[in-house]
Amino acid sequence: MVRNVAPEMAELEPEDFYLLSGVEQGMRFSEWVQKEKIPRFSRLTAEEVEYRIDRCLDRELLERKTIQYEGYTLTFEGYDALALRAFSERDTIQGVGSPLGVGKESDVYEVQSFRPLALKYHREGYTNFREVMKERDYTSDREHVSWLYTARKAAEREHDVLEALYPDVSVPRPIDHNRHAIVMEKIDGVELARSKFEDEQVVPVLDLVLREVGDAYEGGYVHADMSEYNVFVNSEGITIFDWPQAIPTDHQNAAEFLERDVRNIVGYFQRKYPQLVGDVDVPAVADAITEIEFDSVRNHVSDGP
Repeated sequence: MVRNVAPEMAELEPEDFYLLSGVEQGMRFSEWVQKEKIPRFSRLTAEEVEYRIDRCLDRELLERKTIQYEGYTLTFEGYDALALRAFSERDTIQGVGSPLGVGKESDVYEVQSFRPLALKYHREGYTNFREVMKERDYTSDREHVSWLYTARKAAEREHDVLEALYPDVSVPRPIDHNRHAIVMEKIDGVELARSKFEDEQVVPVLDLVLREVGDAYEGGYVHADMSEYNVFVNSEGITIFDWPQAIPTDHQNAAEFLERDVRNIVGYFQRKYPQLVGDVDVPAVADAITEIEFDSVRNHVSDGP
């Protein structure tokens, strides 16, 4: 887990951020930035760079490695600090609170602002960089791809999708975006995976999730990673989150991913409520969504033998 750097932000000086930003600029060209090039990227003197490097190394905002040269790279904590500073300067957030969720590809914190919001750091590439490069099409056109670029592009993708879908689709309202981080509406509720419904609620909730999938399709996107772990349920309905893998509906594999999303959600309800959700014609449901004709999953229950 990446350490929360918010409590340490007050200790950092403007020149520390100049250094971190300079290393960030250098990482566009190489994973490890040569020490002699940092003054040019950061606009600090060589003597100032030396002093700031020690401060940032002590706080684990940078990492050092000697290859053919002495090189430096940002840690995720260093990248987090740069994003937090940007949000603070814009008055997007005033403070960072407790964690709301920690996952393999993201960390989410509650943040203080004009109302409760959520801060999501993308962590794509932190532990499984090679696999992320294979799976994410936003890295396919880059010769030099770092975890920093991968995480930033994932955040950009998710923010763009949320802006396109909100409020017509029940997704978190996007507030701000910088580097690999997104500030968004904080959603109260519990994951679908941890929800328990009365018998008469099961099919209506399944219908509700599929209708939101249909609204997203009508809005131009397929989630492409739907599961019971990225749907929140509360007394007002459901909210679908985690959209970094979303693809536009004109993508060559959109139909395949849509059917997979439907199969994942229907399959979850079938496993948890086998007596209430029988065999469902998943391709027919997916087709109905693409034709904006989905009404109820009851209309797509396959005939028995």
